Amino acid sequence: MHGDPYDTLGLEPRFGITEEQIERAYLERIASAHPDRADDAPDLGRSADLNEARRTLLNPERRAAALLARLGGPGAAEDKSLPDGFLMEIMETRSEIEQELTDDPSPQTRAKWQAWAEQQRRQYADRVSALFDRAAPGADPDPAALREIRTLLNAWRYIERLIEQLDPDHDPARADFGP
Repeated sequence: MHGDPYDTLGLEPRFGITEEQIERAYLERIASAHPDRADDAPDLGRSADLNEARRTLLNPERRAAALLARLGGPGAAEDKSLPDGFLMEIMETRSEIEQELTDDPSPQTRAKWQAWAEQQRRQYADRVSALFDRAAPGADPDPAALREIRTLLNAWRYIERLIEQLDPDHDPARADFGP
C-alpha cells in the first residue's frame, strides 16, 4: 500500500474510529475513483490503495500498528518485547488447549477456547486504545506509551495467531492443534 491508511481514506488518525466511519470514508473515496466519475484517466493503483487502507483500518490490530507507525513508535521488526511473563503464560495456555482438544475434540471444547481468545483480543484492544489516548493527546506522542503499545501489539499478535489456529477451517497443514 502506498501511504498512510488514514490519509488514504481521509480519516482522523485515531484508534477509536468505527467501522461505519471507515466504510463511509471508503465508499466516498472509491466512488470518486471510479472510471465513470473520474475527471482524468483512471488510476488503477488508487483503488488498490483504497481497498488496502480499508482492510487495514477495519482490522483493529492492523489499525493499531498503522497508527503506531504514524506516531513514530517502534515497528515489530525493531522491538520484539513482550509483557513480563507473557511468553510462559501463552506457552502454558497453548499446552492446555492442545491437551483439552486431544482429550475432548468436540466443537464445544474448541468454542470454549475460541471464546477465551476473543476475550483476550478485546482486552488487548481496550488496553491499546487507552494507551493511544495517553500517548498522543497533543502534538508530541509519549515515547514510553508508544513502546508500551508496541509491547502489547506483539502479545496481541500471539493471540491473533491462536485465534487463526483455533478456527476449524484453518489450513490443517498449518494447524498446531488437534482435530
